[in-house]
This record gives sequence, C-alpha cells and structure tokens, in this order.
Amino acid sequence: MEHDIDPSTAPGSEADSWFAKLGPGLITGAADDDPSGIATYSQAGAQFGFNMLWTVLLTYPLMVAIQVVSARIGRVSGHGLATNLRRHYPRSLLYGTVVLLLVANTINIAADLTAMGAAVNLLVGGPTRAYTVGLGAFSLVLQVFVPYHRYVRVLKWLTLSLFAYVGIVFAVQIPWATVALRMVLPQGTWSAGYVTTVVAVFGTTISPYLFFWQASQEVEELHARDGQEALTKVPSQGPANLSRIRMDTSIGMAFSNAIAFFIILTTAVTLHAHHITDIQTSTQAASALKPIAGNLAFLLFSLGIIGTGLLALPVLAGSAAYAMAGTFRWKNSLALEPQLAKRFYGIIVLATVVGLALGFTSIDPIKALFWSAVINGVTSVPIMVLMMLMASNPKVMGTFVTPMPLRVLGWLSACVMAAAVIAMFVFIWV
Repeated sequence: MEHDIDPSTAPGSEADSWFAKLGPGLITGAADDDPSGIATYSQAGAQFGFNMLWTVLLTYPLMVAIQVVSARIGRVSGHGLATNLRRHYPRSLLYGTVVLLLVANTINIAADLTAMGAAVNLLVGGPTRAYTVGLGAFSLVLQVFVPYHRYVRVLKWLTLSLFAYVGIVFAVQIPWATVALRMVLPQGTWSAGYVTTVVAVFGTTISPYLFFWQASQEVEELHARDGQEALTKVPSQGPANLSRIRMDTSIGMAFSNAIAFFIILTTAVTLHAHHITDIQTSTQAASALKPIAGNLAFLLFSLGIIGTGLLALPVLAGSAAYAMAGTFRWKNSLALEPQLAKRFYGIIVLATVVGLALGFTSIDPIKALFWSAVINGVTSVPIMVLMMLMASNPKVMGTFVTPMPLRVLGWLSACVMAAAVIAMFVFIWV
C-alpha cells in the first residue's frame, strides 16, 4: 500500500519539531472535548461549582495510561484494535464490542451535529437544521476527499479552537485561592446527583472510540512515514517511536483535561454562582453565559462548540470505520483513495448520515446522549481489559510488552471505569 509522504513529517527533517511530532495523541485528546463532553462538563460546573474540579486531577494519569497502551498496540503490532481482537480473541466478543461502538458513536455524532447547528444559530440566527446539514457535509468532504497528510494538519490546527475555553477565564473574575482549595478539599455530599455527575465526567473522558482512533492513527502514521515498520518487525525503531508516543499522548491528554478544567471552572464561576444549575446541552450553557459573563464569553463558548465538533466528528466516524474494517478485513486507511477502500469510507458516510438523520427525528437528544454514555461506559470496561491483556501478550507485542508502571496505571484505569459503570447502574435502578 503506497501513501503520499509529507516531507514535514519525515524523521530528521527540519520540520520534525515538537509540534510536528504531535499527532494521534493531540488529536485524540482534543476530540475528547466534543460538544457532548462540553455539555457534561458544563453541567458539572453549573450544578456543583468548584467541587467537581478534582475529577480532572484524577482522570489525567488514568487517561494517559490507557491511551498510551492503545497507541503502543497500534505502533508495535502495525494493526488497529479490532484487527488484534479478531486475531487473538473470540469473534463473538469482537462483534458485540464493534456493534456497541458503532451505535454509541452514531448517537454521539447526532448529538454533536445538533449542538453545532444550534451554536451557529446562536451566533448568527437563521435555520439551525440547514447549518447542521452543512456542517455534516463539510466534515464528510474533509474525511473522504482530502488526502490524509493534509487532513491531519487540519485536525491539528482545529485543536486550537479549544483555547476558546481558556480565553473565557479572562472575561470573568476567578477566585483562584478558592479554586485551589476546592480542587484538593471539595465540599459536597456524596448524594446520588453528585456521584452520577462524577460518573458522567469519567464516562465522557474515557471513551472506547478514543482507544480505536488512536491505535489506528498510529498505524496511519506508520504507513505515512518513509522507512517505518511495525516495531515487532524492526525493534530498533522502538525507542524513538515509544518516546514520541509518550510525549504526544501526555500533551494531548493534558490538553483535554485542561480544557475540561476550564469549562467546569467557567460554568462554576458564572452559572453556579448565579444559581443556574440545570444545564443539559452545550448551547444552553453558551446562552446562559451571555447575560452573566458578557458577549465575549458567549462568543468564545459558542465558537468552541463548532470547532470541537468539527474535530470530534471525524474521530467518531473514523473510529467506527476502523473498527468495522478491522473486524471484516476490509482495506482501511484515510490515505487511500475512496474507490480503493469503498467499504471503509462507506462506514464513515453511513455513521455521519445516520447521525444527521437522528437529529431530525423525535428522539430526545438528552436521552440519546445519556444512553450513549451508558453504552460507552459499559463497552469501555471489557475493551480496556482486553487492551491490557493484549499489551502484556508477547504474541501481540513481541519484546515490547507493557512495562510494569504503565501496566499498573492501565489496570487502575480499567478498575476505576468498572467502578464508575457499577455506580451508574446502581443509581439507574435504585
């Protein structure tokens, strides 16, 4: 399989700077703060103020660990997660996992597109549905018709849209001493609502589609760089690539958690302080900010919704396509022309179009998001367990089995997520 080589990413080139080395980890981390995630973080800040900021401190090391594991699997084996699952585990487990991933991603696409269209409407007025369709079509054109080495640049620059949420703090007054205190010593009763919100934050931060996307993007990077091979075939390339993965993922997840922090902080200091606690969508949060924090905060928040949506849509659709292609042995790569990978691109189109169609139905987007989070939470636990088993399996990883510190953090991440899922079901049924 031949791929266009981007000279700026060739090892040893002058452009091989720290920013040039950032890619799968940065994009994955930024895509985690999609409009659905923004809604969750906004609800956390609006309802519980600064007392939810501690979750960001906990999710960061766990998120780094599990995403590094997924990236290592892709780079070392030269295959995505679905292909490795097909090769080493029962097919029934693979099929069930991929179906759940496809359903959850499609619902998430629907919610994100709806939020993006509503955000444009907030800014300029006009037909929300037309904006939603236009944004969905624009995202599809990028994914299907723009060559991978150019497309990935677009995604990297789109991550800058998340700085909108950093900019908001300059438009409002922040009691930093109180913020620091509540991050370490949160005030709050462990009520059903508080625990459920904690679960929601964990669920929106650690999601299966991020695992599949980053592993597959490492495979894409492998093919896009001249002279690179899977590490099981060329172990000498291991130190440099594994070091890059650690840096890329650590920065990407720091970016993700920092933005989550600023969203919670912004809504805490504005909405919560003014007793506006029932925020269920990202656009609702933007609207509520305007009379309290002013036009600048409203503008930045709304623009952030659109930018993060454009970043998240290809990750959601692409991770579903990679999972399906790996399951059924289809040709798959964003570097391939559409006619050479029709089924792979067909899943990208199908997931986006179905997600778009769901936004035009009577389905309650809030309930859809809730069940998407439930599916993501349930699906993530077995996938994380399987990932940790693969990462420690010499048949998959050769001599690059997971080192003990990363193994401990990875299993801890899986255990925390399992506890979150159990807590979620307890509060659903009790």
